[in-house]
Amino acid sequence: MKPAVLSPAARRDLLAAVRWIAKDNKPAALAFRNSVAKAAENIGEHINLGSLRPELAEAPYRFVTLTGFPYIIVYNAALRPLTITRIIHGARDLTELLRGM
Repeated sequence: MKPAVLSPAARRDLLAAVRWIAKDNKPAALAFRNSVAKAAENIGEHINLGSLRPELAEAPYRFVTLTGFPYIIVYNAALRPLTITRIIHGARDLTELLRGM
C-alpha cells in the first residue's frame, strides 16, 4: 500500500511543529519529520492502525501516538488515499481542535 497523505491542515501542523522543535534542536526536528513519514507508511500498510476515540471524533477517524514524540496523528481510515488530517501535540485541547470532524 501507499503511505497515507497529509491534508493541508496536517501539512500546516507538521511545518509548525518542525519549526518549533528546530528552534532548540534541529536534529530532533528532523527526527520528528522522519517519525511522521514512518507513521504515514505504517498507516498505509495497516488501514486500521491506532485507536478509535469517539469522545473526540467519530469513526472513521483513528488516532495514532507518534513514536518518540508527544504528538497524535489523526487520520481518516475511509478516504482513499488514506489521509492524515491533523498532527497535534498531545498537551493541546484535542476536543476543541477536533470539533466538527
